[in-house]
Amino acid sequence: MFAAYAARIDRDQPLNGLELGERPAPTARSGWTTVNVKAASLNHHDLWSLRGVGLGEEALPMILGCDAAGIDEDGNEVVIHSVIGQSGHGVGPKEPRSILTERYQGTFAEQVTVPAWNVLPKPKELSFEEAACLPTAWLTAYRMLFTNAAVRPGDSVLVQGAGGGVATAAIVLGRAAGLRVYATSRDEAKRGRALELGAHEAYEPGARLPERVDAVMETVGAATWSHSVKSLKPGGTLVISGATSGPNPKSAELTRIFFLELKVVGSTMGSKDELEDLLAFCAGAGVRPVIDSVLPLDRAREGFEKMAGGDLFGKIVLTV
Repeated sequence: MFAAYAARIDRDQPLNGLELGERPAPTARSGWTTVNVKAASLNHHDLWSLRGVGLGEEALPMILGCDAAGIDEDGNEVVIHSVIGQSGHGVGPKEPRSILTERYQGTFAEQVTVPAWNVLPKPKELSFEEAACLPTAWLTAYRMLFTNAAVRPGDSVLVQGAGGGVATAAIVLGRAAGLRVYATSRDEAKRGRALELGAHEAYEPGARLPERVDAVMETVGAATWSHSVKSLKPGGTLVISGATSGPNPKSAELTRIFFLELKVVGSTMGSKDELEDLLAFCAGAGVRPVIDSVLPLDRAREGFEKMAGGDLFGKIVLTV
């Protein structure tokens, strides 16, 4: 079957390790099911995999891709929950938690095999392309907002780095849930897009907000960390799920954190139950993922190049 896969690890030039071509079709295994992929979306996790983060040389070649929607062995339209090992279903009781492509072949292929427990029904209201955007970036944003920040309608939230998949999702989900949403971006056009998606205001990074917020959604890291901490109300929550600008800010702002009793919460992906809730929320509230572009699988390299260059707003989707 045709697939996009990591053939080599290159920490400096990750796209040098990306190959497009034939790979063996998945084999049947007890408790697992094979899904015919209709659409899959790119994540920065795929670039990190090509750099060898979470993926060792001994696991190569590895088909990339965490997210997918498709048709299961019984003809059902389904969405794949990409975290393996959150329960004993289909895997051993001592199975460590991993994301597809770390231990098991991913979704950038004609077929992918996952534990049957990891498959959820696709709402009829969502297209395959839209549904394929949800299991990683959108699930991450959902968990950041509603589980780890525990914001409620009427609360205020700052989303750093508008344009990325998680940040874009946080803007759309936050506005749909009745939050007051502020966003930042270095790019004027992306600030404009953030407003179109529902942000009440959009600013350059570091700008003074009209009010301190209840929560900050942080995926940028070092470049925005100080601004994130300074933007919080006393007792507010900073939820971090990424550090695209680097993991080591010049100032940790520790004095402000303890004096104002701020909470700093790490957040990674989400649970199957949260994905089920997210799917229902999108279907019922009319929320749709923001898609930057849709490409056929054989043009996956173009999608990787666009994501690596940061020249996108929303998700890049590959179709089979």
